[in-house]
Amino acid sequence: MKTQIKRQFLLAWLACCLSACASIPDKLVSAPRVELRSVQVIGLGFKSQTFLLSFDVANPNPFPLPVRNVGYGVKLNGQHFASGETASEFTVPAGGDTQFAISVDLNLLQTAPQLLSIVRAGVHQDIRYELEGRLAIDIPLIPSLQYRNSGTIRFYSRAK
Repeated sequence: MKTQIKRQFLLAWLACCLSACASIPDKLVSAPRVELRSVQVIGLGFKSQTFLLSFDVANPNPFPLPVRNVGYGVKLNGQHFASGETASEFTVPAGGDTQFAISVDLNLLQTAPQLLSIVRAGVHQDIRYELEGRLAIDIPLIPSLQYRNSGTIRFYSRAK
């Protein structure tokens, strides 16, 4: 009987410790600020086009953030533009910033009407963007850090 009570007490104590440890990273790590810096058309084909999405990341934490994976979703002028997940290994310095880029291939036949209006608007004026996603951080016990941001951007083309 005493052994069973000791075992239950030990399990309850262990559960409390683990739940307390799980909540610590959320309070110790601030989410970085991620902004869409530019959208460039880098390839045009009959059925598809390739875009290079460039991002700025600012780290408000007093320690570096080693990023191993990026999840992203981008809307341009309120319309879905691109989303996905990519392995992107880079480190955002403590209290500093860095940049990263993602190449995105889109199917012209599925996205032509929306894309054409977005690209036309972006050539002549700034267009609105909405950005959300997560950064998987390579630090033990630190969960993925969510980000969300919006602003304006202009398209650039270097397609051949």
